[in-house]
Amino acid sequence: MKTAEEILARIKTALPEAGVEVAPNPSPSAQHSLLLSPASAVAVASFLRDDAELSLDYCSNATGVDWPGKEITEKVKVAKLVEGVETLVEEAVKRVEPGYLEAVYHLYSVKHARREIAGPVVLRMRTGNRTDQVTLPSLTPVWRSVEFQEREIFDLFGIVFAGHPDLRRILMWDEYEDHPMRKDYIDPDDYEYEPTPHDEVLKRAEMRKTEATV
Repeated sequence: MKTAEEILARIKTALPEAGVEVAPNPSPSAQHSLLLSPASAVAVASFLRDDAELSLDYCSNATGVDWPGKEITEKVKVAKLVEGVETLVEEAVKRVEPGYLEAVYHLYSVKHARREIAGPVVLRMRTGNRTDQVTLPSLTPVWRSVEFQEREIFDLFGIVFAGHPDLRRILMWDEYEDHPMRKDYIDPDDYEYEPTPHDEVLKRAEMRKTEATV
């Protein structure tokens, strides 16, 4: 299989202005992926599908990932006066890394199934944040196999795929307003389809009422 770096070099030769970089995977699998800029994602995806050497003509899987914001503590050296002498002192500085949503695609080549470029090749796209910048371009026009999978990502994570031919919920009902695979998702205390809640649901609802009054 060609490495992510080799595929990136091929993309850059054909589409020098495309926003693409290698996203390293530090795990033992070392399955590095290609992080695509949303602005050039469809052009890059089309190239990967149509390039004779790569022919990544099949997307087997598309899924979503939720990356909430997190606080990071870093050690930096700052100049301070210590007993009248300017000295570099190490201090802990905290910063907040904003969260985002991610769409991940796994590509294969049916045409070259017995060759080293058969795949998988992993693509990633990231939203601007988790609230009001959650739109990414749909890759359904490139690989029709992701139509239902992008609908599932939209339903469960809240990524809006611009250009999708039929973007609507696929698991939850149309009126549902939340996204159950978000890491900050809270189970409801009651359910539209459960007019007589179970004891566990009632207990949880009472606990929430108690917490709200404290």
